[in-house]
Amino acid sequence: MGVTPWVLAIDAGNSKSDVAFVGEDGSVLASARGPGFQPQRVGVGAALDALDSAVRAALASADRPIDGVRHVSACLAGADFPSEEAELAAALHARAWGRTVEVRNDTFAILRAGVDEPRGVAVVCGAGINCVGMLPDGRTARFPSVGRISGDWGGGSGLAEEAMWFAARAEDRRGEPTELARALPAHFGLGSVYALVEALHLGRIPAGRRHELTPVLFATSAAGDPVARSVVERQAEEVVALATVALDRLGLADEEVPVLLGGSVLAARHPQLDGRIAELLAVRAPKAAVRVVTEPPVLGAALLGLDHVGAAEEARARVRAHYA
Repeated sequence: MGVTPWVLAIDAGNSKSDVAFVGEDGSVLASARGPGFQPQRVGVGAALDALDSAVRAALASADRPIDGVRHVSACLAGADFPSEEAELAAALHARAWGRTVEVRNDTFAILRAGVDEPRGVAVVCGAGINCVGMLPDGRTARFPSVGRISGDWGGGSGLAEEAMWFAARAEDRRGEPTELARALPAHFGLGSVYALVEALHLGRIPAGRRHELTPVLFATSAAGDPVARSVVERQAEEVVALATVALDRLGLADEEVPVLLGGSVLAARHPQLDGRIAELLAVRAPKAAVRVVTEPPVLGAALLGLDHVGAAEEARARVRAHYA
């Protein structure tokens, strides 16, 4: 005899996707990992086909047949606007994976994974940067977060680009001196920023390796370089600006509330970045409790799904314990 899960939880980022079938009691009945989710690059249909492979893998791993799903809770990269959430929800509904479907941006999964109730703000700084906030009554705060055209600055890709900008101008003397002009090309065994620019431009260094420049920026800053330090401090200011605006929108600026940090840049726990964020938040939101999220985002998708179906608190505790 088969079992009917209450929730199919999906956390789909640019580089990987995780899915989990969660029972009424919060037990994880089956799970699997799949490829990244990039609807803007490959189209919605192809992106969902990639998710389908992960869903099928999870079904195949289940101890007993899974007959259907009450609710699909999908936190997806690329769901940056409500219109995109609606488009993706309709496409998921057409796949008939569950009776009901709710799509959110994947940053909401990180936020919900890190809080005991859907209340707080999360800033994610990975390849890009994003921020969301939510309250138990369903109100949210969010930003488009699609790059410079929506006012964003930083994230791993942006930091790498900024470091290259300063290094290039230092080498050709348009800008002020910085150790970045030596450290960035040296990381790739090259003798000049000119050679590094050429290698990146012509593809001799794959575009996918540009993210390696960001840890070099942080190391150069930690060694005392003023230019590198100014870039790191600006990233801290951007993180705090996002968090405080989200808190203001939700009326939480003067309350005790979690402010969660996630993504590869923030999870790396760079002391200068962490310290400056804490310093600025202590002034702008003194009651905020800051911490880095270590829980997997698919937990957040599962909790959002259990919230939606009105599951008992014991179910939330069980699924959280599974991912602890």
